[in-house]
Amino acid sequence: MNSIFGVKSNNTTKISSITHGDKRFKMLEATIKRHQYEQDALIEILHKAQELFGYLENDILIYIAHSLKLPPSRVYGVATFYHLFSLAPSGVHTCVVCMGTACYVKGAPAILANVEKSTHIHAGETSADGQISLLTARCLGACGIAPAVVLDGTVLGNQTAESVLEGIKGWLQDGST
Repeated sequence: MNSIFGVKSNNTTKISSITHGDKRFKMLEATIKRHQYEQDALIEILHKAQELFGYLENDILIYIAHSLKLPPSRVYGVATFYHLFSLAPSGVHTCVVCMGTACYVKGAPAILANVEKSTHIHAGETSADGQISLLTARCLGACGIAPAVVLDGTVLGNQTAESVLEGIKGWLQDGST
């Protein structure tokens, strides 16, 4: 069973079959040991897991819960509470539209709607071909250049629906629709 709530935390057979032979789990285990299996280190351990695996799938969350002797629901709750953790793989390209107050007032909803229409995906989704992930942020802290958008890690200010589409045009030509 792959559901985080369907696996008992004492199911060591399931955990060992997940981790067997994957060096990333050995690196994650080293991080957990470095934090001395402290439950208070959960966020740091989740950060390391996401760095190693790219995202936090259920099996990884179960492994962490088992290692820290925490209920899987608590680990899942922390992973879903914080915006920086992802439970799904990201696309090759990422577009993050800031929805903070300044950006919102200056046109972020129109930018987001236009990108959703052009990419045929909604905020929080990745295109079927894995090329584009569309995300929103509560605030990028770039209010002076609102509305702000982040394209593949580059913060762009004073954006319009048209300028963002121009920025992702190459991604769409790569077959992402």
